[in-house]
Amino acid sequence: MSNAKGDRRERELVNELDGAGFAVMRAPASGSATARELPDVLAGNGECFYAIEAKSSAGDPIYLQNEEVYSLVYFARNFGATPRIGVRFDHEDWYFFHPDDLYQTDGGNYRVRKEHATEAGTDFAELTGHSEKVTLAGAAATAASGEEREAAEGDTADDDEDLRQILAAIARGDLSVEEGLAML
Repeated sequence: MSNAKGDRRERELVNELDGAGFAVMRAPASGSATARELPDVLAGNGECFYAIEAKSSAGDPIYLQNEEVYSLVYFARNFGATPRIGVRFDHEDWYFFHPDDLYQTDGGNYRVRKEHATEAGTDFAELTGHSEKVTLAGAAATAASGEEREAAEGDTADDDEDLRQILAAIARGDLSVEEGLAML
């Protein structure tokens, strides 16, 4: 990624975080302004504090050097923030990862593929506390705990069948997880 494009993406992230109610600061010329490695963005809202290394790419994948990830974790720990790697591929939203959740290459560096980012990454709304990720496994667990509660209360087998039909519809893709949860 060119420096101009990287700078533009960092400013975009800063503006989005500001719009979500975070106090936010972009480290000027992070990585080169000082002998100390700094994260690209610091953000906090009084409840969450993040030190973010931002990366973007027109292609796939995004690579990070071991040293920059280590420096981010070191800084975040000393600063009292949560380290996050923010990645943005062209025509996609921002996705965030804890450094421990990144794939480490044989050479000790890190890699994020677009497909992995969109499937496993934390999206912007979740990072900022405006939504919560719901997965099929999570919905099934929620439904199962509700099923146990109903069984304890003596509900009928009809409710069990309804639950199975809703879960099957989610698994087939006929319903979204959110629609299924609303039906429960």
